Amino acid sequence: MKISAVLFAVAALTLVANSAEAKGCIKGAVVGGVAGHYAGHHGVLGAAAGCLYGRHEANKRAQQQQQQTQGQGQSPAGQDKM
Repeated sequence: MKISAVLFAVAALTLVANSAEAKGCIKGAVVGGVAGHYAGHHGVLGAAAGCLYGRHEANKRAQQQQQQTQGQGQSPAGQDKM
């Protein structure tokens, strides 16, 4: 029954979150739910924590990629184009 609650929570998160917000959340929720279930039958709590952690990591990766693309468009210091 606990596993079905975790699966229901993951399905609800999938339906509620749009694609921009779901990045990282679904994977984190699944991993966190399974870990929470085995660590003391707290699957829903683990799924929520996993979702938050997954979003945090996805945001970090997106920010790093954005910084890399911005850095590639700039010329090195002292070498301005004329």
